[in-house]
Amino acid sequence: MTPTAAQHPAPSSIDYEELGRRLRAHRIGTSMLAEEVAAQLGISRAALYRMEQGKIVKIETLERLAEVLGTSMPSLLGVEVEYYPTALGFLERVRQIEENAERIVAHFEPISLLLASDAYLDYLRTMLMESSPATEAGRDPHREEVNGIINLLRERKTTFSSRHPNIVSLIGLRELERFLETGLVGTLSLDEAVRQQRILAARKEIERIATLMENAPMNTQIALVEEAMPATSFQLLTTPQRTMLAVSPFRLGEMPSIRNGIATITAAPEAVRLYEAMANRLWQEALKGKTGAAQLRKLLKRTRDPISPTPGGMP
Repeated sequence: MTPTAAQHPAPSSIDYEELGRRLRAHRIGTSMLAEEVAAQLGISRAALYRMEQGKIVKIETLERLAEVLGTSMPSLLGVEVEYYPTALGFLERVRQIEENAERIVAHFEPISLLLASDAYLDYLRTMLMESSPATEAGRDPHREEVNGIINLLRERKTTFSSRHPNIVSLIGLRELERFLETGLVGTLSLDEAVRQQRILAARKEIERIATLMENAPMNTQIALVEEAMPATSFQLLTTPQRTMLAVSPFRLGEMPSIRNGIATITAAPEAVRLYEAMANRLWQEALKGKTGAAQLRKLLKRTRDPISPTPGGMP
């Protein structure tokens, strides 16, 4: 007997696992607990977790979810561009994609956190708190947001270290010059001894990059770009299925900014093609290997080496 359409329904065009990951990223970005979202939807927390794990979601539930999470159906479905108004939600989504990425082409300002030292995240936590507005009495929402961001970044670094995907890091020389002048700071109103210590910490990160360029690990390629870099950071993340483009206005370098901006993620062929072409051009014209490392060491020599830090200057 010939099977009927009812017996063998057509497969869904929706990737529910990816949909579940996007749901989780948007929820984390709102800082809402699973039970809070579930209560607004009138479902159990377990039901919401099943959705985030990739179980089938009714279209009417998805519409309500988009409203609760402050996003849109196209963004949740990933059919156009995913929009993330918070750094926390965006970083969670990038973490998800990086778990399966085989190749990463990235430009961050000033350097990719995947290549930074472990100490950098400790400084970044301090910098983010320094750059946060005055906290309200009692609950400190900024500290909770900062802790969430640092935890996500640590998880990303751990995944990168264990999986060893290929990474091409595009670093702007002009940004590094400013980085060395300013140091790892979230505000300019710091005690001079602390500021000198933060400049020393920035120098150590530059020295680390120079060493990586000299040694050239198999999975790491670094290019030092002498011309002005794009105003926003970007990543091209290639998985076995496709290449995705993540563009972010959020800054995680000196004078960080995580509160204002809209980050985007897309697999649109035109967007991916344009960014790949730009990345290839920047790579071709950049300083690489020992030549790039020598340029960084010249930069370190011509900038002042701060005095040794005092114990009170540590984050």
